[in-house]
Amino acid sequence: MEDKRNRAVIENVKPLVNGGSFAMKRITGDRATVTADIYGDGHDVVNAWIYIKHKSERTWTKNPLTALVNDQWVGGFALPKQGMYTWYIEAWVDYALNWQHELDRKVKGGQHVNIELLDGIQYIENIPTKNAATKAFLKECKSLFKDENKYSEAISAAMSKQLKEIFLTYPHQTFVTHTPEYKVWVDREKAAFSAWYEFFPRSSAFAAGAHGTFADASQRLPYVSEMGFDVVYFPPIHPIGEVNRKGKNNATVASADDVGSPWAIGSKLGGHRDINPALGTLEDFQNFIKIANNMGIEVAMDFALQCAPDHPYVKQHPQWFRWRPDGTVQYAENPPKKYQDILPFYFENDDWQNLWSELLSVVLYWVKQGITIFRVDNPHTKPFRFWEWLIANVHEKHPDIIFLAEAFTRPKIMHMLAKIGFTQSYTYFTWRNNKAQLSEYMREIVTSPSSDYFRPNFWPNTPDILPYELQQPNEAAFITRFFLSATLSGNYGMYGPVYENMLYQAMPGKEEYIDSEKYEIGRHVWDTRGKLKQIIRIVNQVRKNNPAFKDTFNLQLCQVENEHIMAYFKSDGADNHILCIVNLDSYYTQGGWVQVPLEHLKLSTNEGYTVFDLVSQASYHWRGEWNFVEINPHGLPFHCFQILTS
Repeated sequence: MEDKRNRAVIENVKPLVNGGSFAMKRITGDRATVTADIYGDGHDVVNAWIYIKHKSERTWTKNPLTALVNDQWVGGFALPKQGMYTWYIEAWVDYALNWQHELDRKVKGGQHVNIELLDGIQYIENIPTKNAATKAFLKECKSLFKDENKYSEAISAAMSKQLKEIFLTYPHQTFVTHTPEYKVWVDREKAAFSAWYEFFPRSSAFAAGAHGTFADASQRLPYVSEMGFDVVYFPPIHPIGEVNRKGKNNATVASADDVGSPWAIGSKLGGHRDINPALGTLEDFQNFIKIANNMGIEVAMDFALQCAPDHPYVKQHPQWFRWRPDGTVQYAENPPKKYQDILPFYFENDDWQNLWSELLSVVLYWVKQGITIFRVDNPHTKPFRFWEWLIANVHEKHPDIIFLAEAFTRPKIMHMLAKIGFTQSYTYFTWRNNKAQLSEYMREIVTSPSSDYFRPNFWPNTPDILPYELQQPNEAAFITRFFLSATLSGNYGMYGPVYENMLYQAMPGKEEYIDSEKYEIGRHVWDTRGKLKQIIRIVNQVRKNNPAFKDTFNLQLCQVENEHIMAYFKSDGADNHILCIVNLDSYYTQGGWVQVPLEHLKLSTNEGYTVFDLVSQASYHWRGEWNFVEINPHGLPFHCFQILTS
């Protein structure tokens, strides 16, 4: 029969993801804080420890929990390594501490406690200390507890802080209650702080009308680096299907010179392990990665699990596709969009294990070539269990690999992808425009339980999405959306040359670019130095120089008496304090009183301080909690203040 003499209760453990079914996420160097309700029956003293172990370690590290109020306890542990940690809590009625506590109560009540002192000997006899001074003290305690002639000295020793510390260091554990084992996945810093720049390598040529190559793209890297980006993301670089190839503006009939959509992967030239010959060779791609890495830039590869009708998989493994009675495979659809050039995998086929293994081997192949980041196309249209399995297998040997989920879908689906292992996630930021929408969304991201597993990556635009907010030749709107994406979230990205040059022409009535680069070679201006480009460069440098920006979840919204002005505060918890104030009205000057969170600055309501704009280099002397700002969007539509208190 199971021993049920354990009297301690542990409940309401936080944070847990789905009750501990999934790992919570942290970054190397973080310290995880855990709370739980811990108590026992009656009035006996309860004690509790938290145990933590990295996968690579054999022994557990333990830390004591501290009682707060109302039976809530708190504790924590450091997370210095990448990879998976396991942790759990143990609690028990601590008879040694209880003995000392009851002894104190009785002495204060005027009772004689000779018998109680003798009773306490059992708790000091087998304490496993190797410290000579501690051993000597315990030996003296044992002698005093037996000697009635040294009663007062015995009482002093029994109730001493020194003895209590010994009991806390070497707890008397009997009939222990323990929680299940829980997980923490720890990523490298890039998972929480990155700036992505997307461009099509085929659009990077210097000669007008030419098809760009990796060699051309590598010559664009100094520009990307100078702009301050540390991730370059390419759409798929594989051979593009010829069957049902799309023409310009998604035309269903392509002309002879149409290059097709890179997301229609595979042709007679190869599939997911191969490179479009028009871009170069594998060696050329490896050289591009090397040049980028030498500049401090990582290369993100698109991982799109779909095939063109002439992908080699279709003939080699027809069982991996779902065939209709007429002998065709239903092409991909996202009504009203149709993708006649793309066939989806059938993940529920009878040969699913070989399909899954093949797709895992594709990821590992590109990891071997030097890829450390994957932007995964539409992961929500593939099984959750597949992704959980694939990511876990990749992380088993390569814990530094980052997976970004490109899933603009229902919130619970986006959250499940994050729970099962995706490092970062695209978000609804693209469609959050006014103050109420942005504030509500940031509260959800920062304060809800999803903050333990869902890491946002804010994009103001993508090749698929030109939001209505940017369908106008308004420089202030482009600057504002960029600044919000780069300062609200630790991770952000942009469809670079299109955004920088403020291309705003859309398909009528749609949030899509006309003459989309998805279907043709783009012709960009790379060498101009307009206002937007300069602001992007400066803000990226400001992000790198200020630790407060390296965390998404330290954001605090600040009250402003104007619905067109949004203000938010970020701090690294030490001395880097940032206050961002944004005019969301791209046309008119707006002003209002901003409430500064003085409690975080440790300032009284009448103390003065300096706010220094890290972008414009202007400084102001403020005093107290409320201060007035006025922002003309046609100058600089935001302030990025560092608050200096000394």
